[in-house]
Amino acid sequence: MKNIFSLIVVLFIFSSCGAQNTTTDVKTETSILESNDNPKLVVGIVVDQMRYDYLTRFESKFGDGGFNRMINEGFNCKNNHFNYVPTYTGPGHTSVYTGTTPKYHGIIGNNWYDKEIKEMVYCAADDNVTSIGTEDKAGKMSPHRMQTTTFSDENRLFTQMKGKTIGVALKDRGAILPAGHTANAAYWFHGRDEGSWISSSFYMNALPQWVKDFNTSEKAESYLKEWDTFYDISTYTESGVDENTFEGGFKGKEKATFPYDLKALSKDNRGFDILKATPYGNSLTTDFAIAAINGEDLGKDKITDVLAVSYSATDYVGHNFGVNSKEIEDTYIRLDKDLERLFQYLDTTVGQGEYTVFLTADHGAVDVPSYLNSVKVPAGYVDNKDRKVKLNAFLKETYGGEDIVENISNDQIFLDRVKVKALGLKLSDVQDAIAMEELSYPNVSKVYTGTTMSTTSFSFGVEELLQNGHNQKRSGDVLIVNDAAYISYGKTGSTHGSALNYDTHVPLLFFGKGIKHGQTFDKTVIPDIAPTISALLGVSFPNGATGQPLGYVID
Repeated sequence: MKNIFSLIVVLFIFSSCGAQNTTTDVKTETSILESNDNPKLVVGIVVDQMRYDYLTRFESKFGDGGFNRMINEGFNCKNNHFNYVPTYTGPGHTSVYTGTTPKYHGIIGNNWYDKEIKEMVYCAADDNVTSIGTEDKAGKMSPHRMQTTTFSDENRLFTQMKGKTIGVALKDRGAILPAGHTANAAYWFHGRDEGSWISSSFYMNALPQWVKDFNTSEKAESYLKEWDTFYDISTYTESGVDENTFEGGFKGKEKATFPYDLKALSKDNRGFDILKATPYGNSLTTDFAIAAINGEDLGKDKITDVLAVSYSATDYVGHNFGVNSKEIEDTYIRLDKDLERLFQYLDTTVGQGEYTVFLTADHGAVDVPSYLNSVKVPAGYVDNKDRKVKLNAFLKETYGGEDIVENISNDQIFLDRVKVKALGLKLSDVQDAIAMEELSYPNVSKVYTGTTMSTTSFSFGVEELLQNGHNQKRSGDVLIVNDAAYISYGKTGSTHGSALNYDTHVPLLFFGKGIKHGQTFDKTVIPDIAPTISALLGVSFPNGATGQPLGYVID
C-alpha cells in the first residue's frame, strides 16, 4: 500500500512538472512572437488596372496624404513590370502575393479551358462550398485552384495561426487569391439588388456581426448619388475631352459625359453593380476595409496581421471609359483621397510607424485603339471571326475536320490530343502546322507552341513572358501574340492582357515600418514583392516563389 502511495506521489510530481513546462512553453512561444520588432499590420494594396504613368500624370491633382505620402515617405520602384503574360486580374493578384508566375502558381487567367474536364473554369469558383451572406451562387468561391502559398499564408504558419489575414475587394478573385489558403476571411461585394459584402463557407459558417452591421448600415445606398468631378472639370487637363466617341458610358444615358445620376441610372445598370464602375466603389471598399480593421482587431498586438485590399473600381472605369478619360482622372483623384483616409485611420488605430503598406497593380491597360488611330498611332481590333473561319478551313483541308481543336480562348489554341493520337499524328507537328497557319493571319505578331515553351529557355522579350505564363498542365498548345495595341474588344473603353509596356509597367510603392525612403529605376518584377515582405517579416518565402527580395527597400 505504501509503495502504491509513493508511486502516486511521484506521478503527481512529474505531471505537475509537465503541466508547468507546457505552460512555460506556451508563454515562451507567445513572448517570442510578440518580441519580434515586426510591423503590427501589413496592408497590401492592389489597384486594379493602374498604369505606372497615372502616378506621374495625375500627380498635380493628388494631395499629400495618399499616393504622394507613400512616395515622399517610402520607396518608389519606378521601373516595375509584370514578367509574364497574360496580364489579367486573377493571375496578377496571385503573382503579387505568391511571388511567382502562372507557370508555377497555376492561375493562368480569370477563366481558362480545363483540359481534364473539357470545359471553361473560373479561377476562384468552387462548387464544393456554399455562399455566405447571400442566397446567390456569387459566394461559391475559394482559392482551391491556386497551387502555391502566399506570403500571407507563410505569415499565418510562422505565427502558429495567431496572425490574422483578411482579404477585401469588390471582385471575389481580388479578395480571395491574395488572402491565400489559410485566411481567416475574404469578403467581396455582391451588387445587383442586394448591395452586400459576402463570403463563402470555405472561411466561415456565418458572417461576423460587424459585417452584418455594415451590410445593414445603408452605406452602399449612400453612394447611389450624383457622380460629378471632384474639382472643376476645366482643370482636368491631364485627360481628353469629356465628350468623345471612345467611351462606353451607362445604359440610360445618351452621352458618356459628367455628371452621372447613379440613383436613376442604377435601374438599367444592374442595381448596386453600377457602383463598381465609379470611384464610389473604391470609397465603399475603403469603408469596409476600415470596418474590417476595427471588427477583426487587426494590428492590435505585436503579432503581425495581414490586410489584403484590392481597389477594383479602377478596372471597371477603365474598361468602360478608357485610360485617357475624364472619368479615369476623377477616379484616381478620389482614390487618392480614400488612401489618405485609410492611412489616417491606420495612424490612429494601429499607430504611425507601426504598420507597413505596399501598393501595386494587377496589370495596366492600353489606350483605346480607336483613339490611338485618331492621333496616327498604329493600333486596331482583332477580327476573331475571320480568323476562326480561316483556321477551320485549314483544319478541314489538313486534318479532315475541325474537331482536332477543342477550344480557342485567351489567345491560346487547345488541341484534342486523343484525336491527334488517333490520326497517327505527332503532337508537336500539329502544333507547328497550326502555329505557322496562324502566323499568316493579319495582325498576328508571333506564334509559339506549347512544346517550344516546355523545351526552350528564353531569357528576354515577349518569349520570356510567354514562358513564365505557360503552365504545362493548364495552358494551351499554341500561343498567339497580336500586334502592339491590337485587341479583341469593343470599339470603346480599354482592356489589357498583353506583354507590352502599357500592360506590364505598373506602380510599386513601399511605405511604413521597416521601409527605407528612396527610389530606383532598376527593374523590379511583380514576383519580387512577396519575398520582400517575407524578408521584412522574417518568415519563409511562399513555397513557389521565384522572385527576389528587394534588399535596398528594407531598412
